Amino acid sequence: MAIEARQRKDFQHFHTITTRWMDNDAYGHVNNVVYYSWFDTVVNQFLISNGVLDIETSPVIGLVIETQCNYLASVAFPDVVEAGVSVTKLGNSSVRYEVGIFKNGEDSAAAQGHFVHVYVDRHSRRPTAIPEPMRQLLQTIQPG
Repeated sequence: MAIEARQRKDFQHFHTITTRWMDNDAYGHVNNVVYYSWFDTVVNQFLISNGVLDIETSPVIGLVIETQCNYLASVAFPDVVEAGVSVTKLGNSSVRYEVGIFKNGEDSAAAQGHFVHVYVDRHSRRPTAIPEPMRQLLQTIQPG
């Protein structure tokens, strides 16, 4: 089954990431596990830079409960990638983020996937409602 690459226009926020020599594996391309760190980076960069998440003190934190990635084109050091993110489902305590990885300014994703955060109380680790300032920010990256 062929998977159609998503396009830049499908994503609302972007973050540039420089690949590193150590990202390449023995086969000469970025290892699959690195993509998941890029997914985490673009989401957390968005939340932190917009002031709705403090990784040391926020009373509510997001835990990843599901993740998936499709690899469509090879990425290798020294490529520069842009990770795009959109929110496609915003629940009471959970968020589904769609992420696309675009290399060297291309319009079609080299990789794409999703992950789901469940927001929990930092101390009890029990699900809790997404704080209103965070919810309002997440709504800004929901597709039209």
